[in-house]
Amino acid sequence: MQAQILAPAAALVVWTLVMLFWMAMTRMPALRKLGGLGKAKAGGRGQDLEGVIDDRINWKSHNYTHLHEQPTLFYAVIAILAILGPQAHDVLFAWAYVAIRVVHSIWQATVNKVSVRFLLFLLSTACLIVLAVRALALALNY
Repeated sequence: MQAQILAPAAALVVWTLVMLFWMAMTRMPALRKLGGLGKAKAGGRGQDLEGVIDDRINWKSHNYTHLHEQPTLFYAVIAILAILGPQAHDVLFAWAYVAIRVVHSIWQATVNKVSVRFLLFLLSTACLIVLAVRALALALNY
């Protein structure tokens, strides 16, 4: 069961890398139109591109950033569960979290209607809460 709970975490890592490449593949052509990276200001950051390149291109970057925020909690919870002994329903909630985050990514990167994105965020957060409470219960009873 320990290996099964790690698979969703590994899948989310791979998905995060997919978003990195999607972001790069859309940003690089936009940056070339601005004169390329050589024209970028010293010490520039991705946020500097807000209002400079098309919002739809920046949406991929926004999502890539989001995949480094709440999912860090997911990775910690998965590690705790893997160490202490997950149950089958833990694995299901972990896969649900990942699936919802993937849908959230695709939505944010393409349509980005905030009301739907927020609902997807709430659903994934609910899965994370279940997993976190379960990890805490296992840790307290260990």
